[in-house]
Amino acid sequence: MDTAPTVPPTQQTDAAYRPIEEYGLIGDMHTVALVGTDGSIDWFCMPRFDGPSVFARILDAEKGGFFQVALQGREVTSKQFYWPETNVLVTRFLSDDGVGEVRDFMPVAGQVAETDRRQIIRMVRAVRGTVTFRIQCHPAFDYAQADHSTDPTGRGVCFRSEEQALSLATEVELERDGDGVVADVTLEEGESTTLALRGIDPGEGCAPTLSPEQAERAFRDTVQYWRDWLSQCTYTGRWREEVYRSALALKLLTYEPTGAIVAAPTCSLPEDIGGIRNWDYRYTWIRDAAFTLYAFLRIGFTEEARDFINFLSGLVEQTASGEGPLQIMYGIGGETDLTEETLSHLEGYRGSTPVRVGNGAYDQLQLDIYGELIDAVYLHDKYGVPVSYETWRSMRTFVEWVCENWDRADEGVWEVRGGRQQFVYSKLMCWVAVDRGLRLARKRSLPADEERWRRCRDRIYESIMDNGWSPDRQAFTQQFGGDTLDASILMMPLVRFISPGDERLLKTLDATLKSPDNGGLVSNGLVYRYNLGETHDGLEGEEGTFNICTFWLVEALTRASAVEPERLEDARLIFEQMLGYSNHLGLYAEETGTHGEALGNFPQAFTHLALISAAYNLDRALDE
Repeated sequence: MDTAPTVPPTQQTDAAYRPIEEYGLIGDMHTVALVGTDGSIDWFCMPRFDGPSVFARILDAEKGGFFQVALQGREVTSKQFYWPETNVLVTRFLSDDGVGEVRDFMPVAGQVAETDRRQIIRMVRAVRGTVTFRIQCHPAFDYAQADHSTDPTGRGVCFRSEEQALSLATEVELERDGDGVVADVTLEEGESTTLALRGIDPGEGCAPTLSPEQAERAFRDTVQYWRDWLSQCTYTGRWREEVYRSALALKLLTYEPTGAIVAAPTCSLPEDIGGIRNWDYRYTWIRDAAFTLYAFLRIGFTEEARDFINFLSGLVEQTASGEGPLQIMYGIGGETDLTEETLSHLEGYRGSTPVRVGNGAYDQLQLDIYGELIDAVYLHDKYGVPVSYETWRSMRTFVEWVCENWDRADEGVWEVRGGRQQFVYSKLMCWVAVDRGLRLARKRSLPADEERWRRCRDRIYESIMDNGWSPDRQAFTQQFGGDTLDASILMMPLVRFISPGDERLLKTLDATLKSPDNGGLVSNGLVYRYNLGETHDGLEGEEGTFNICTFWLVEALTRASAVEPERLEDARLIFEQMLGYSNHLGLYAEETGTHGEALGNFPQAFTHLALISAAYNLDRALDE
């Protein structure tokens, strides 16, 4: 007797999840939704980025919840793209019966947009032929922990939990399907229908449907908003499309009420499939500060730079958790308590547990953040608005604190959980903190103990040169007295600690460019942050190459080309190869896996900031 082959459980689990790179992003500068190439919204939190999820199928295929609109039929394929120069996402389905598409967006302007309501509009249309769409909406409130009622109306349905509620308004006749709804709708060529998902209060009535005219107006208003915003961009160099897409993605990751930028809009997407390196990135890292300011200012977005520096200025007045006057990260509303919890009822993306919300690293000691913050203030003073006296007083306090504490061990830029070390990058950014403080004081004639600061800056510099250089490896290393390489060292010329043509830096570049098997960090043009076999970071499992580190390498090579011109072509080839590792929409996760797949939270702000910076400086070098 013939029997069907048994599918191993791991393969069944894998089949239930889309690859991370097969998602697009829509948003309204309060929160976002991830939309798969199959037309399914598998991640959406309300009422803001760090709120509890309503749809989280990306973290649990069975319980997480989803909202899918997909074409029915045989041999259906799909393609996904952004409406040019916008964050309006189009998923187009091709089948034997014809062509259908779904336009997804969150209103940010016009009559339909509301500042206190989160809305997702899904415009469904038949482009060619007669096509049938299957609509399925299954919310799972509070990370699939809260029960809800399903209350159909004449024109849609309301889902109500104790704390949150959703209204799905549509002319399509919906049927109950457990705690969700389902419907099939057939459209003739040229016909369309609209689904409007809206956050409401639990005791509130359902929202009205949108007429075809209202839906079209909302679409046009949203398109115009994004076109107008992008028109501020002053970048006109090579790779313009990629820079534009990175800028548009960064705008989506901005929390408009405060100007904060989340590191990524997702939590617990794994750095290693099946592993434990799963973190919540829906917060603002001080470390991103200088990169954010630099990227926005370089391409003309002065308002976003100003809003972000205002957000940072507000943080310095707060009492921090941990040992220093600053935390490494804050909530997007300035919150200081980001206690980490494990959601054990969720199976995690492709079985990658634990699923974490909150971030336990928030009270770590990471000395580098002071350099990044003060460098951000320095850049804003240089390219934006002169520093205020109130801000200067805070910066002066931070410099004084750095002078007292720079020689301490810390958890470092990579937030290791294996104990504190004397990380070279931390010392480097302490040098930046004092150096930028001195530059600001001199430029603006601000009160400061300049003599003490100069002595401290010089001590840090010599300490790095004496203890951070390995004669055996002929390279700067991860820790004082160590032999392990670290990609963060590539920042040395970028922060002007050392000349791009310095012999020690060039030798460090050569050591880094070797393959991991030969002691380096570069695998076919992609860069690991460090060698896991040589670094005890307190965690098990593997990880991919870090996308931001690859862009750092491009910048380091670009700057080194001033003395060794042949390195400029290397920089360009690595950069252009890296562009090929984005997804179909030009978006990047935190890491790239061994099969070219996206790993980690998605999309990641830091990666897109680094892309903009690398493109700007490489383009300028190629024109010289």
